[in-house]
Amino acid sequence: MESEEEVLYNESEEEEEDEDDSGNESSGGDDDDGLSVALLDSEPTVSANMSSKDKMDFDEDFPFEVLTTEQIMQHMQDCIKEVNNVVQLPPTITRILLNHFKWDKEKLYERYYDGDRGPLFSEAHIIDPAEAYNNQQIKKLSYSHEMETCIICCRDFPASMLTGLACGHRFCKDCWNHYLTTKIMEEGMGNKISCAAHACDILVDDQTVMNLITDNKVKLRYQHLITNSFVECNRLLRWCPKPECSHSIKVQYLDFQPVKCTCGTIFCFLCGENWHEPVKCDLLKLWRKKCDDDSETSNWIAANTKECPQCNVTIEKDGGCNHMICKNQNCKADFCWQCLGPWEPHGTSWYSCNRYDEHEAKAARDAQERSRAALQRYLFYCNRYMNHMQSLKFEHKLYASIKEKMEEMQQHNMSWIEVQFLKKAVDVLCLCRETLMYTYVFAYYLVKNNQSIIFEDNQKDLESATETLSEYLERDITKDNIVDIKQKVQDKYRYCDSRRKVLLQHVHEGYDKDLWEYSVKL
Repeated sequence: MESEEEVLYNESEEEEEDEDDSGNESSGGDDDDGLSVALLDSEPTVSANMSSKDKMDFDEDFPFEVLTTEQIMQHMQDCIKEVNNVVQLPPTITRILLNHFKWDKEKLYERYYDGDRGPLFSEAHIIDPAEAYNNQQIKKLSYSHEMETCIICCRDFPASMLTGLACGHRFCKDCWNHYLTTKIMEEGMGNKISCAAHACDILVDDQTVMNLITDNKVKLRYQHLITNSFVECNRLLRWCPKPECSHSIKVQYLDFQPVKCTCGTIFCFLCGENWHEPVKCDLLKLWRKKCDDDSETSNWIAANTKECPQCNVTIEKDGGCNHMICKNQNCKADFCWQCLGPWEPHGTSWYSCNRYDEHEAKAARDAQERSRAALQRYLFYCNRYMNHMQSLKFEHKLYASIKEKMEEMQQHNMSWIEVQFLKKAVDVLCLCRETLMYTYVFAYYLVKNNQSIIFEDNQKDLESATETLSEYLERDITKDNIVDIKQKVQDKYRYCDSRRKVLLQHVHEGYDKDLWEYSVKL
């Protein structure tokens, strides 16, 4: 007899005819070519056993695994079985409880054995299985020979043909099938499908869904959604951010560390963004929000515009004359750009625009100066951040030209192995560009102190060496300069690599010893 888990997850034989509809799905995706569990062949688990180049930024004390969709499903089933051996509940109910606690087994155990399970089941939107079983036995005796009306389609059926959840709401199978199909296929709901009855929040368990749905494509889609929810809720799992990749990364504990998928994507496990050392996730999030919203537009307005003293409309000075006329049709105020006073008395012997009360003007002057300084500081770091980002895009294009240079050097009596230094140099150059890009985000939020000065000195050394290496790689190679270029490129990329490691080591030392001070509260 099949177990309840097999009813939900082992549908491979029934779904072979739908194999062409299977595919890959990234986290958050809702299209049909999603996380196929039963139809995908298993792949070997990939751990952090990488080449020396790949290990540049990887900590051997932070092991991780790359899981296929089939391995993700197996991992979920293992978690359910482990917990079910303790709590002794139906597997599908156990999965709902685990999902409620974001797959934190210890939290579930703590709540389950705190002496009062009623609130636990209520919060998870399920009925206590023991209570549900007793109710079902009583109801079976009461409606075994009666007719019953489905309150959705209003048709009469023998009571035995209607089915429902432990909450007691019962409907015909056709209505259930239509309701569940709509929720799954059109609304993309998986683990949050509630009872079809109005205002009932009891969740539909997996076994009920699989028993009531007749279309294999809908069943497969439901499996995709459950798998996606499992990964997104589990703090030790994260989808590969590459859109067309369906793999997930599994770690043993959370830390600010890079991980690498089999597709080649390297990303930060904590936030899922491209690896962004030395800046940590919270500062990078603030930076991107600052770049995306209109805060800097507001700074520019404060630094370069003033408000009409009469109607308060914002005005930008676009000429040399200080005589301003508000273009607001309902205002037309004449005023002086410098003092914002009425223009009429300007030029008379008794009126002087160059004098003002320091106490009255200081607040406005200081506010505008702060806005100008804040804007200039932001633009300083933003421009350098964007410059390195742009350079990084160009450096990636270097691989094509380097390939031609490597072929050219082989024509000058150099072996294939001897010319590999060029590719290695471009690898190091791209790593340095990426690191430098994020150093400006890190530096933007640093408070000036001795440690920040050391950091900026390391940043300067790395930046200077990186620019020199970039120049060497863009030079034309001739028979006369081939030996000289090889020596210079090798020396410089090794120096760049060492300076990059020194910079990052200093930053991590600051993290470990809590040496960094930030201009924002984290």
